[in-house]
Amino acid sequence: MTETTVMVGLGNRSYPIRISSGLMEKIGTDLKQKNIGTKYGVIADENVAALYGEQCMQSLHEAGIQAQLITFPHGEDNKNMATVAALSSELALKGFDRRDALIALGGGVTGDITGFLAAIYMRGIPFVQIPTTLLSQVDSSVGGKTGVDLPEGKNLVGVFYQPKAVYIDTDVLKTLPPDELRGGLAEVIKYGVIHDADFFSFLEQKREAVFALEQDILTQLIARCCEIKAWVVEQDEREGGLRRILNFGHTIGHAVEAASEFQLIHGKAVAIGMCAAAELAVRTGCLGEKDALAIRKLIEQYQLPVAIPVELDRDVIKSYLLSDKKTVAGRVFYVLPETIGQVIITDQVRQNDVDAVIAC
Repeated sequence: MTETTVMVGLGNRSYPIRISSGLMEKIGTDLKQKNIGTKYGVIADENVAALYGEQCMQSLHEAGIQAQLITFPHGEDNKNMATVAALSSELALKGFDRRDALIALGGGVTGDITGFLAAIYMRGIPFVQIPTTLLSQVDSSVGGKTGVDLPEGKNLVGVFYQPKAVYIDTDVLKTLPPDELRGGLAEVIKYGVIHDADFFSFLEQKREAVFALEQDILTQLIARCCEIKAWVVEQDEREGGLRRILNFGHTIGHAVEAASEFQLIHGKAVAIGMCAAAELAVRTGCLGEKDALAIRKLIEQYQLPVAIPVELDRDVIKSYLLSDKKTVAGRVFYVLPETIGQVIITDQVRQNDVDAVIAC
């Protein structure tokens, strides 16, 4: 299969996103040429280490690269400062210094933790991303957002810290649980709504091929998402303006996810958040009912939830909204679609409309 490369253009911090099937076995050779670190710490949760740890380590060792696999417990509830401290201590005990580098092997949790760890260990060492979930391939592995959760909310501690390279092997999606695949597709749909109506139509037309994991379709899908994200990040790396459009579905989505005590996976929470944002957009007069229904329909077609679970406490959701990173001086900012392919960022949303949408 032909490999696709998307560049994230950030001057001397630019980096490639390589996308292909069978890429895992080529990573060692490429890293040897890039000479990013003297040795590598491969950070993975226990589940991913069991699936891909040996394959990744073999690729590195066959290229003559020193590497050690370092694991941590699986799950969003381990995305915290305690995990970062434990991994930091292990790196120190294993003799990692400023000449060395890290590899994030896993999904969004692993990428966020590893990027944050790389940014602060020895005041900063390089890292690369090998995302193993669709969600991390199309979103969290690209753009340099890193961080961990606090009890008060998601990703409240972190830094912007770009990787040196991203390697996306589409073959790994064959072992992804169906629920996780669907969760990743929520972020995929997001890109169509915020920036590309043609891509939205592509997703409507290619649903069966996507679920069949047809490699050419997956490569096109992942590459387009990465192109859109790269374009946004190049213009607004630190989320001062435009980059905030990437938060479509995340304001209410994050609050729902936190209120569920992270039992609801991120992608499903974002799907719910996108439907809520579309309904808010209709209520505020910036989106027509037809487009709102099209968004909801596509989310349903990809077997994702469209409503907040009835068992979640609505008052708890509202409290998480106020502690969201996108809240400024007590005002919550929302990303609302004006049409499919275009969104606005606004804090001009009436509380009674928010209450009505959350109550549904």
